[in-house]
Formats: sequence, C-alpha cells, structure tokens
Amino acid sequence: MRETIQRVPIPVCGVALGMAALGNLLQSGSQGIRNACGAISGLLLVLALLKAAFFPQLVREDLKNPVTASVSAAFPMALTLLSVYLQPWLGWGAYGFHAVILVCFTGRFLFKLKMEQVFASYFIVYVGIASSAVTAPAYGRQDLGAALVCFALAALTALFVLITWRYIRFPQTPESAKPLLCIYTAPTNLCIVGYIQSVETKSPALLLFLLGLAAPLYLFALRQAIRCLKMPFYPSYAAFTFPFVVSAVAVGQSIACLAELGVSAPWLEYPALAETAIAAGLTFYTLARYLGFLFDPKD
Repeated sequence: MRETIQRVPIPVCGVALGMAALGNLLQSGSQGIRNACGAISGLLLVLALLKAAFFPQLVREDLKNPVTASVSAAFPMALTLLSVYLQPWLGWGAYGFHAVILVCFTGRFLFKLKMEQVFASYFIVYVGIASSAVTAPAYGRQDLGAALVCFALAALTALFVLITWRYIRFPQTPESAKPLLCIYTAPTNLCIVGYIQSVETKSPALLLFLLGLAAPLYLFALRQAIRCLKMPFYPSYAAFTFPFVVSAVAVGQSIACLAELGVSAPWLEYPALAETAIAAGLTFYTLARYLGFLFDPKD
C-alpha cells in the first residue's frame, strides 16, 4: 500500500475535481450516481493527502514544477465542490486554501516568469477560483461569488493572451504536457457557471457572448483530447475530466438561465446532451487509467 501511495501523482486532484463536478452534472438523473462520484472524488483527495503526509519531500519536489504546482489548485477546487456534498466549513476552508495557492504560485512562478514554463494549467490557479462562485450562494455570499467571477473573467482575458502566445512562440511541448491543452475549454465555461450562480442581474447578451467564445474552445479541446488518447498514460490525463464536465454544466445551466430571461434556446439542447455523454465517458475512462497506473505498475 505504501508503494501505491508513493505512486500517486498530484494531478490526481484534477480527476477528483472532475468526479465531483460530474456528480453534480448527473444529479438530476440519479442521486445515487452523484453520491458515488462524490465518494470517489473524496477518496482520490485522501490519496493525495496521504502522499503529502507520508512522502512530503516528494511532494515538495513535485511542486517545484510549474505544471504540477498549477494543477495542485484542483485540490481546493474539488474541496469547494465537495463542500456542497458535506458541511459549509469545508467550503470556506477550500476558499482560503485556493487563495494561498494563488499567492504562492504567483510569487514562485508568475513574478519570475519563463515563457517556456507557461502551460494551460495556469488557468486552474487564477480562473479556477471561480469554482467558489459556483458554491457561494449555498453560503449566502452571492456578493463574494460575483466578485470572484469578475476576477476570474479578468484573469481569463490576461491569461488567454499569455498562454496562447506561449504556445505560438514555443510550440514544442513535452508529450506528457500535451493533454493540458484540453484545459482551454474550462475557464470560459467555469466563468459562465459562476456568472449564472452568483450574479443576480444577468444579461442574456453577455451570456450568449460567453457561450459563443466557449464553443470553439470546446471543439479545440475535444480535438486535442482525441489526439492525446492515442498516447501512453500520463498524469496529465486528468485534463480530460473537469474541463469537459464544466463545459457540459455551462451549456445545461445556460439553457435554463436563458429561459428565465425570456430567451428560448432549444438549439443548445443537443449540444448539452452530447457534451454530457462525452464528459462522462472521458472522466470514467481517465479514472480507470489512473486506477490502472496506481495498482498495476505495468500500466
């Protein structure tokens, strides 16, 4: 068991995040499936905590890598979503934990920026805090949620330019980091969900504009995922989970939100169903590959 814990990669937090989000996405179909996804998510986070407890030096070394350090922000994001399953105090703790990671990451990597070390996983650190806006209404703090959405949208704008320029200027990327390009679909869709949940006065024009931005990014990420599925397993497979789940959530919630605003959008129903199926398929596939990696050294 100790050897298994030692093999746990930090990006397992991304799979935990994807499972927690998938449970919320599928809740309308089955509460049992939601609970199962939440339980799996919690167990994966426990594995990450055990790795930190038993092998702190390995974790410290891993966090010197900008990809691993940025992906670590998926841990508080997963806690934020799981807080809806559990008790409110967990949510507030997750908010604070994400803020600490954001500050530390900025000091270690952003203030000492090296373009070759910039990856799409940077979105997780800065735009990922919008996950708190998704759950803020559960704690009666829509004001905080709305502020976080504004921060996330500003971060999205700046990071999109920075990260895209990095991939144009330095197109050579290690094979192990190529799945991270799938994260491109997450930030805009996460902002959409946070906007719907926490902003009281909504603009259908802004919502449709954000959906218009999200659509080509989703197709780009899906194309990358299809390409990367042909590669050997890497911990960065975690990028196949939450980005696609939150994209499906965004489309589904947008249909209901637009209807409340007096805008009928039946043309979104088929994409919502397709994205839900794709998200579930990719998330469970990634979970299976992770379990194979952890318990079968030959995987």
